[in-house]
Amino acid sequence: QVQLVESGGGSVQPGGSLRLSCAATMYTNSLNCMAWFRQAPGKAREGVAGIDSDGVTFYAHSVQGRFTISKDNAKNSLWLQMNGLKLEDTAMYYCAARTVPYCGLDREFGYWGQGTQVTVSS
Repeated sequence: QVQLVESGGGSVQPGGSLRLSCAATMYTNSLNCMAWFRQAPGKAREGVAGIDSDGVTFYAHSVQGRFTISKDNAKNSLWLQMNGLKLEDTAMYYCAARTVPYCGLDREFGYWGQGTQVTVSS
């Protein structure tokens, strides 16, 4: 069983930055894939960024060039550095993990955190 705990959310003005953190109770090098998803009110959940066991990263088009996903297996931690935040980035952000093969934002993730709120407003 993997437990994921997010932190780092908050309120920021457009153009600002936030860094989300996700602490895992399982060795992250045992997790085949980790990712960040988000869900805004009234909208479907969407994948934001992911990283596989080899450190290969991938991003949703809407955040490409602004967000950076990273992990540290020694600390069992995952991060999402968010720069150039826009109003439309406002959402609850979730950390997710999967232990089975294949990594991608279109894959099914078996483990989820409780979420951390990111609000971008002027």
